[in-house]
Amino acid sequence: MALLTRIRGPRDLDRLSPGQLAVLAEEIRGFLVEEVSKTGGHLGPNLGVVELTIALHRVFESPKDRILFDTGHQSYVHKILTGRQDFSRLRIKGGLSGYPSRAESEHDVIENSHASTVLGYADGLAKANERLGHTDRTVVAVIGDGALTGGMAWEALNNIAESDRPVIIVVNDNERSYSPTIGGLANHLATLRTTQGYERFLSWGKDALQRTPVVGQSLFETLHGAKKGLKDFIAPQGMFEDLGLKYVGPIDGHDVSALESALKRAKGFGGPVIVHCLTQKGRGYRAAEQNEEDRFHAVPVIHPDTGLPVKTAGQDWTSVFGEEMVAIGRERTDVVGITAAMLHPVGLAPFAKEFPDRIYDVGIAEQHAAVSAAGLATGGLHPVVAVYATFLNRAFDQVLMDVALHRCGVTFVLDRAGVTGTDGASHNGMWDMSILQVVPGLRLASPRDADQLRAQLREAVAVEDAPTVVRYSKGSVGPAIPAVGRVGGMDVLRDGGADADVLIVSVGAMAQTCLDAAEKLAAQGIAATVVDPRWVKPVDPELAPLAARHRAVITVEDNGRVGGVGATIAQALRDAGVDVPLRDLGIPQEFLDHASRDEILGEIGLTPDGVAQKAAALVAKVSLDPATVL
Repeated sequence: MALLTRIRGPRDLDRLSPGQLAVLAEEIRGFLVEEVSKTGGHLGPNLGVVELTIALHRVFESPKDRILFDTGHQSYVHKILTGRQDFSRLRIKGGLSGYPSRAESEHDVIENSHASTVLGYADGLAKANERLGHTDRTVVAVIGDGALTGGMAWEALNNIAESDRPVIIVVNDNERSYSPTIGGLANHLATLRTTQGYERFLSWGKDALQRTPVVGQSLFETLHGAKKGLKDFIAPQGMFEDLGLKYVGPIDGHDVSALESALKRAKGFGGPVIVHCLTQKGRGYRAAEQNEEDRFHAVPVIHPDTGLPVKTAGQDWTSVFGEEMVAIGRERTDVVGITAAMLHPVGLAPFAKEFPDRIYDVGIAEQHAAVSAAGLATGGLHPVVAVYATFLNRAFDQVLMDVALHRCGVTFVLDRAGVTGTDGASHNGMWDMSILQVVPGLRLASPRDADQLRAQLREAVAVEDAPTVVRYSKGSVGPAIPAVGRVGGMDVLRDGGADADVLIVSVGAMAQTCLDAAEKLAAQGIAATVVDPRWVKPVDPELAPLAARHRAVITVEDNGRVGGVGATIAQALRDAGVDVPLRDLGIPQEFLDHASRDEILGEIGLTPDGVAQKAAALVAKVSLDPATVL
């Protein structure tokens, strides 16, 4: 790591020779494998952008020139080159974020970790530069890992192309998002990768024709004048040029000299330019290169020599969903799956393997996924749209106006719901149960264990006249939690008896926490009933009379408190005329820093001790003066 230790900022790169740059690239790859294997993180994408990031920082002057990444998980090399080489606590509380972070460095302009947004930022920054007279500044947007399949990227391209503002769009074309990128754009880029380029053809034509007596020069001029048509024929890059964008490439994304030359040409052009770079995800790490599933897109803690996980985790929520989807698929030929470029991460790969003609990968386009699902449902099928909970936020209008308004039988399965932790604020799935509460007719389930996930998924796909949602956590699913009784559609997990003091309403994965809290309350002489509503929207009509038989109610959810399940239950009790004091426990409405799930839950009080303390304090207040608690 001799060269790497000498890099404290981007300008340190200027002193290196081409040979030294090649050595530095290999040192960076070795550093990434060694460090990321200890903490987990996005390894494959960063191994693929080493030379590209070096070239960017040699050609452009960050932070005066704004270098933006879409998505931000490909920014590890950028961090290394801008003075952040302590990866010992990557994605761990107090350590480096797994995405760009403005709190870490002035070189991190935006903290985007949801795909397809960077071109919108670039358009706005370029307009601001123009308006404020910053004519010496360039905006560079690196978009790749499938992000160009998102509709927002093309909305921004439409605006960028209509101006002459200096925006350089670097397409990091590695043929992949998580898995191989699909769709028309991916096919177009594949054509550019595999077709002889126009510039090479024109160079040959110029030499050959100009050696032809009399008519050679005029023929060449005609050929050059037909440039647009020939480009479409020889290398169909016209899609970009039809938008008004200068196109440079394809460029070998692992050749620093070629990259620098292309980027300098783009910088000198003075207007919007596409620089198309071909890179290899997972490059330089054999285990990643041989992994066809996702080229080690994101890894847990692994053995660096083998790429194998250090720990074998128990069964996780995602795999339970994947298994049950296959079982349902065997029984119902009308059930189809939809993924937004995340076939493996959301657990639909087994379904796709068994039913390859019943799976649709729409690219990183959650809005389109929802509307397309509405179309599938209208056509007589039952689509299951599987996305991370945080990404459903992007399709809210489509869920509301295209699925719910039309009463379409579409099931949305939300993986990584609640506190996810290590990926930071953007990936905590803490908004879904709040934003979905306002959707008329929608039904929302939050299973507490694997058995309930299987059961509630089946209940969800049985609904044909309204959208249904099933949401669950990240990681290991834990043991089954049996019910000891039933009230309406709710499972009673602990019966506090006829004289129970407090009703604890447990939502989803918080069930064991609530049961442990009830044990702690019992030790203090406070009897608690614990119920799992199973379906948290709509509120079960039997909940109000059950609450009326208790002195206080505590709701516990792995979701934001504002507008969440607790707030909805409070409203339902008021509507029913049940004036029992209630405290809703959940995630505070703030952006949470990256840390482990347990650390975050501890900080916000969603632990057995935290729940028990809140419940005991409420019961004590009720005992003193019930009127002051309401």
